[in-house]
Amino acid sequence: MRHAHRVEVVRAAEAELMARLPEGTLMRRAATGLAVTCARLLTRRRGRVYGSRVVVLAGSGDNGGDALYAGAELARRGARVTAVLLAPGRAHGGGLAALRAAHGRVVVEQEVGLADFSCADLVLDGIVGIGGRGGLRPEAEPYARAARTGVVVAVDVPSGVDADTGEVAGAALRADVTVCFGTHKPGLLIDPGASYAGAVQLVGIGLELPPADVTALQHADVAALLPVPGAESDKYRRGVVGVAAGSARYPGAALLAVAGALRGGAGAVRYAGTAAEEVVRRFPETLVTEGGPAGAGRVQAWVVGPGGGEGAGRALAEALAADVPVLVDADGLTELARLGPGALAGRTAPTLLTPHTGEAARLLAGAGAGSDGGTRSEQTRPPAADELAAARLATARRLAAAYRATVLLKGSTTVVADPPPASGRGYPRGAVRVNPTGTAWLATAGSGDVLAGLAGSLLAAGLSAPDAAAVAAYLHGLAARRAAGVPGAPVTASEVAAALPAVWNDVRAGAAPEPRSRREGGTGR
Repeated sequence: MRHAHRVEVVRAAEAELMARLPEGTLMRRAATGLAVTCARLLTRRRGRVYGSRVVVLAGSGDNGGDALYAGAELARRGARVTAVLLAPGRAHGGGLAALRAAHGRVVVEQEVGLADFSCADLVLDGIVGIGGRGGLRPEAEPYARAARTGVVVAVDVPSGVDADTGEVAGAALRADVTVCFGTHKPGLLIDPGASYAGAVQLVGIGLELPPADVTALQHADVAALLPVPGAESDKYRRGVVGVAAGSARYPGAALLAVAGALRGGAGAVRYAGTAAEEVVRRFPETLVTEGGPAGAGRVQAWVVGPGGGEGAGRALAEALAADVPVLVDADGLTELARLGPGALAGRTAPTLLTPHTGEAARLLAGAGAGSDGGTRSEQTRPPAADELAAARLATARRLAAAYRATVLLKGSTTVVADPPPASGRGYPRGAVRVNPTGTAWLATAGSGDVLAGLAGSLLAAGLSAPDAAAVAAYLHGLAARRAAGVPGAPVTASEVAAALPAVWNDVRAGAAPEPRSRREGGTGR
């Protein structure tokens, strides 16, 4: 599992460690790990470090110091290193002295720096560190726009990316590789920041950290959570998932949700809705009724809303009245937004909401929250979907807090947020999981219906709401990658559902997933 810690937590751990170490030890550890990664990249690119052209973009503070010390190590190995000082009067003194002692070149003229930047074999981005907020300053913006031929390596976080949230408030320097120290930062895992980070490599520096409130599952974590039947299992012991989906206008949503549910680990699927005839014709193993959830029979979890149309309100009310976990998607979310959080008040069983950002905007409006989390009386307009997409972590947390439910926010990075503890004060921080799988080809009609059925089936099989959401998103993203192939082709939601058994086997067998391109998304819509 990848663990990501907020800046204030990292700073506290660094301070505690530095108090026990000789001065400068921590920075040298970071710089050495950074230099080793850069040397490896240069060797892969040019066959050697000696003679390589390296540019260090050095801002003020310790981030610039890390970059300068790493540049000095590369210079000692024969690289031709030029440091461009973006804050000449505030450059890190020790790092600058080390670079000069290694016969590195130092320039302050930005025209010279930009010329060197464009032809460098490798660029170290040490402009702004993890404490930076907002976009690049005017003196650094030209580097974000300039053409480059070499590899850009960000030091801890790409400059211009908020390390805590992944938000990008202005110009930012896109990296090919980001070397982070001690722990991942949330902004490296969550778009839009993740799309600027490239391949993320972690360098250990000895920090002692508390449990992270942002994590990302990997193959082994998902494999440990997958429900596997035992020798004494039967279909009822494995769990029965109910699906209330589809309508005369959207009958396909019922088929796709059931397709996902059948491949999610539950022993049986009950369908309740107007598409019963179509569902049983396509999936004869499904138990069907044309009524609503109240008369469908016993289940261990309900999926409500995909393509539900005008009947979504009744289906939602009947499902929420049952004392079982309920996943609410699509038209069910529209109805919930109309009702507001009060519709979930008093529920003891888990509730899982699976909105995209447009639905998230409606839900927040229904909860009386604006785009910054304030009450409607403090906001003159409802939240805008594009603003919510740019602040994915905050959006998921606000929804989870407002509705006291687990939220799976779909998009380029799928974020699963738990509500904060009931006794929590101040800005709500429930646990968050970020999905590392997916592809932009998932932005296709019906893929969210498959995801809803899959997650609901995992709920019925006994997984908690955050586990079911995170595992479903992971498998869904892998299935889309498999269906799209390499380098990638359009896929249908049905093809994603059909690929689920294969990726389920891959995860259980421990097969490593294809690395995700930084230009790919992780959508599930």
